[in-house]
Amino acid sequence: MSSVGQLWQEVLGTQRQLPLAGVLGCAAAGLAAVAIRAVWRVLRGVVTIAHEGGHALVALLVGRRLAGIRLHSDTSGVTISRGRPTGPGMVATALAGYLAPSVLGVGFAGMLTWGRITALLWISIALLAVMVLAVRNVYGVVSILATALALFVVSWFGSAAVQAALAYSFTWFLLFAAFRPLAEVQRKRAAGHARDSDPDQLARLTRVPGLVWLLVFGLVAAGALGLAASWLVPFADVRAWWAAL
Repeated sequence: MSSVGQLWQEVLGTQRQLPLAGVLGCAAAGLAAVAIRAVWRVLRGVVTIAHEGGHALVALLVGRRLAGIRLHSDTSGVTISRGRPTGPGMVATALAGYLAPSVLGVGFAGMLTWGRITALLWISIALLAVMVLAVRNVYGVVSILATALALFVVSWFGSAAVQAALAYSFTWFLLFAAFRPLAEVQRKRAAGHARDSDPDQLARLTRVPGLVWLLVFGLVAAGALGLAASWLVPFADVRAWWAAL
């Protein structure tokens, strides 16, 4: 890319989508990243970034004042916003965290169906750049910058195939990753170690049990995965691929 104009054209343009085998391969990679404990420990922080980013964005949208975000080396995080401690705005803010990976995954899946692969990567970088302004600890800043740098390197230096593989794998990862934190927080809740978790905050705000909120999160994650999969892996393509084997 020799000019800003060329860069802008590349970002706004469309790129070739992966064939069905490539889409399924990326789905398998995304699922493996969630299922394999060693890989999950490394990538769990990306989910935390999305989670806390969801809290922060919705807090601002409902008129709360964002005080800051902190990301920790144990992959936990906290978003502090100021405003009325009860009411719909606070409920929406508490809801947003566990929904964020699924919502982001569906949005990215929609972009992929239109071939907006480079735009997906650059939007991700832009979101991280905005989010880093609200982070209030060194580890959080470093983790966000490292994630943004990895995306930038691939989007700038990677071939079209490499960019597509990353974009599809990242999208599938977000969709699958929406489930595992729900199981993790429920284990902590069962042991009495998560009294300030999002489901418990929602239970105090709404008088609806935390377990019900976890089920709601799970249903949304399942719906998002099903919707995105129907876009990325149309049944007609699967049938034709299977018939060709």
